[in-house]
Amino acid sequence: MSDEFDDDQKQYLQGFVSGAELTRAARGLPTFAATLGFAADATGKPSGAGDCVPTGPDAVHHIAQNRFLAEGKKLCPQEEAKRKRHPLDMWDDLVKHAAEDRFPKGEDVLAFKYQGLFYVAPAQDSYMCRLRMPGGILTTHQFRGISDVAEKWGGRYTDVTTRANLQIREIKAAHAPDVVLSLQDVGIITRGSGADNIRNVTGSATAGIDPHELIDTRPLARAMHYHILNHREMYGLPRKFNIAFDGGGAISALEDTNDIGFTAVRVGEGKAVPAGVYFRLQLGGISGHKDFAKDEGVLLTPEQCVTVADAVVRVFNENGDRTDRKKARLKYVLDRWGHEKYVAETEKLLPFKLTRLPIEECEPRPIIDRHGHLGVHAQKQAGLFYVGVLLPVGRLTCEQMNGLADLADKFGSGTIRLTVWQNLLISDIPGEDIPAVKSGIESLGLHWEATNVRGALVACTGNAGCKFAAANTKKHALAIADYLDPRLTLDHPLNIHVTGCPNSCAQHYLGDIGLLGTGVEVGDDMVEGYHIFVGGGYGDDQHIGREMFRSVAATEAPLVIERMLRAYLDHRDTPDDSFTDFIHKHPTGVLKAWFEQAQPTLV
Repeated sequence: MSDEFDDDQKQYLQGFVSGAELTRAARGLPTFAATLGFAADATGKPSGAGDCVPTGPDAVHHIAQNRFLAEGKKLCPQEEAKRKRHPLDMWDDLVKHAAEDRFPKGEDVLAFKYQGLFYVAPAQDSYMCRLRMPGGILTTHQFRGISDVAEKWGGRYTDVTTRANLQIREIKAAHAPDVVLSLQDVGIITRGSGADNIRNVTGSATAGIDPHELIDTRPLARAMHYHILNHREMYGLPRKFNIAFDGGGAISALEDTNDIGFTAVRVGEGKAVPAGVYFRLQLGGISGHKDFAKDEGVLLTPEQCVTVADAVVRVFNENGDRTDRKKARLKYVLDRWGHEKYVAETEKLLPFKLTRLPIEECEPRPIIDRHGHLGVHAQKQAGLFYVGVLLPVGRLTCEQMNGLADLADKFGSGTIRLTVWQNLLISDIPGEDIPAVKSGIESLGLHWEATNVRGALVACTGNAGCKFAAANTKKHALAIADYLDPRLTLDHPLNIHVTGCPNSCAQHYLGDIGLLGTGVEVGDDMVEGYHIFVGGGYGDDQHIGREMFRSVAATEAPLVIERMLRAYLDHRDTPDDSFTDFIHKHPTGVLKAWFEQAQPTLV
């Protein structure tokens, strides 16, 4: 018999060794390369170790990449770039670019996103900076600090995002380090807020003040935030990753749209576990790909959540696709393996066994108030209230930010709470001060109450600031609201989500009405427009919106939406039916006929 291995045997052995290395690194054990004393050279390839891997926290990524290479596959360009040099090690490059007043090109565009800096040309020849603030809650000192940065080095405004986050735009190349360091000075971190990392950890906006909540999610969002910051292996994932904690209060955290969603539940007496508040584990939410996170049948104590999230991410790190960016999200590992296998692999990395309990054994989640993020609401603290402030499609000027901070300091506890609905809350206001707070909000050109059209009007950045968007979403969303307000009075909350591209940052599939940007042919011209979807939902009313109209010019969208809403008011069975209730009761053909017959109002 020959002493040589044939090609198939070599490939099998390479895959076996890579898999063993990956498992050892993920469990915190020394890799074989480390045991043999091999180290990586400047390119990331081990010196003298053949196909072995570098040591340290980045080893898990290299091992995963090696496994794909051993299978004869080609890494995608982004993985090749990360393999050459970890983006977190490129601060000096960012400083050099700033000194030379130039923006990144090629691989550096991805690398600088690891510092939260997105070069958004051709939409804007500038950086956008995305931040990290656990649970979307920050102090007025931090809020003013962000405003100061936007005033000095940005476009003198910020945008609230659907991850209860803030973006600063129009940052020149020369000022990129100034922005990042000045934010750090006020305790705001940007590291890992973009690219292939775990994005801003979200939680319940009313955590700690909601009389209906089951648990305060602030400690968990904070613990997860710092766990990520202090574990380098949490960076450089196959693709971006989202984590959210919902405490069961009046305002949903939309945790079922995240890769990992933790949902608070109460378990009563007489069950297989002691009575109390726990979290349900959900995996695989990605609304832009038409999937909600699925309940895994797992019950967790609050103390177990961060450990379990870490293990879920490690399994994703090992097994996410590093050859095809379009198939690199957690959803696709779950599709390939099945949820049961994924949870089993996660459990192998845990120091405890997971507790299984059917969701039917838990009490139903408290009712969600679809407009609980606007207006005046009583807190669990006697005599105190929070006020939800409506922001026009999430945009705030620096003057408005400073004015809101003044109100929060004078009448509240100096706390600003951002929401996933692109607005914010000022909390801890004594009842007798509510009139002064309302007046102060209005004096800033903002509002504390809204029509049912404006109350949940969500829009992504659009092509005014994003190269992927096909339409000016913020401009068109405001035009829709301006058109509908004087023409219609609704007696149910209505969510309208306007997104510019299939990445669905504004989650168009979840809206009662969702708009997806597209080019529309009008004669010989191509104009901005939308595909229109209806009937989306979340939480206990999960639905992916269905397409109703294709290729509607942006100028025609307000009229089309008015016709839909008029038909709803004319044909609903009872006044108790919401727009989405109405949509779900009728087939598309019937709805289209009613929509086309509805007559618009002349104003």
